[in-house]
Amino acid sequence: MVDILLGLQWGDEGKGKIVDVLAPDYQVVARFQGGPNAGHTLEFDGIKHVLHQIPSGIFRSDCLNIIGNGVVLDPIVFKREIEGLAKYNLDLRKNLIISKKTSIIIPTHRLLDAAYEKAKGDSKIGSTLRGIGPAYSDKVGRQGLRLGDILSADFDKKYNSLVDKHKQILDFYSFPYDLSESEKEFFAAIDFLKEFTILDSEYIVNDSLKKGQKILAEGAQGSLLDIDFGSYPFVTSSNTTAAGVCSGLGVAPRQVGEVYGIFKAYCTRVGSGPFPTELNDDLGEQIRQEGREFGATTGRPRRTGWLDLPALKYSIMLNGVTQLIMMKVDVLNFLDEINICTHYRLPDGTVTEQMPFDLTDIQVEPIYKTFKGWKCSLEKYHTYNELPAELSAYISYLENELEIPISFISTGPDREAIILKEAVAS
Repeated sequence: MVDILLGLQWGDEGKGKIVDVLAPDYQVVARFQGGPNAGHTLEFDGIKHVLHQIPSGIFRSDCLNIIGNGVVLDPIVFKREIEGLAKYNLDLRKNLIISKKTSIIIPTHRLLDAAYEKAKGDSKIGSTLRGIGPAYSDKVGRQGLRLGDILSADFDKKYNSLVDKHKQILDFYSFPYDLSESEKEFFAAIDFLKEFTILDSEYIVNDSLKKGQKILAEGAQGSLLDIDFGSYPFVTSSNTTAAGVCSGLGVAPRQVGEVYGIFKAYCTRVGSGPFPTELNDDLGEQIRQEGREFGATTGRPRRTGWLDLPALKYSIMLNGVTQLIMMKVDVLNFLDEINICTHYRLPDGTVTEQMPFDLTDIQVEPIYKTFKGWKCSLEKYHTYNELPAELSAYISYLENELEIPISFISTGPDREAIILKEAVAS
């Protein structure tokens, strides 16, 4: 079966750590969407690791890692990422496969991203400027380049044809550019990519399933950034929900088993867009500092706020979540009281627990339920029954409201700082 692990909020939920924790139970870990805008952080043995495009199972020598066709790959970032992992003596050319159908981000995609964002002025979306959107636009527009193209004799011709189209757009926006250095780096990275296994990965995935192997599909970003169901237009350019696995890896829906939904004990968001429970005050800043809430990819400070149940229930519904994983509980250790948003009050006075279509255009008032904080470090706790009564009450309330068991509770950044509450099976 293919089990899915994805974020239920606006990204940055801690997916990398959980993939690393679960990976020993899987023979394959695969990325199915997103690109170098992802930043999956893993911490173990006192060392922090940040992965952007490479699946988080890469530190497991017996695990095959796949970059699927739904991903957009930046060759330059890929090369740097691989070189950054060299000190760990990983046999990356043995246990990493890239789909021929993976779309390529070229240097002008980054330029287009910057030009589009600049043109939006005060209405900017908050793009990471990694070229993600323009690369997906070219894919949908049927003019993009795919990784299999680098193996063809006329790749340079295809590349130059696409660049010429991009230059016309950049000239229209009067956006200055110099491609000399970035193209030199790009083509060096293309040669580097050719050293890796580039295949029709959908066959590898389905052959693995036939052999009875377990596959973990690793999501990037978060469900509330989904191109269809997220807070449009303040979203990413791919399907971040469970449905994206089928098209992003080439597997049938009947092959999907468990869906692990990851959420923080509070909320964060990077960039622009609606955030009903946002804390624009000293408390929000305290949570940011306690949680080290700065983008793993961009370094940008994340916006912080209380846990949002209407948004969380929406994501659970869309993804068919079977098990929940709650991250960063320890960040709330210092609080006397903790709020959870249970409903929204709309401008007309209506109270709802549904996500409004026009959330980006209206101001909703969050309705809160307050809980007593546990006010202690969680480092000494290793089983659920040991947890402070206040934290147990917080967790029990969420399970009752969400109607899904919380299987894991993360109490710190290290891979060992995690409490298993329920038996996990698939």
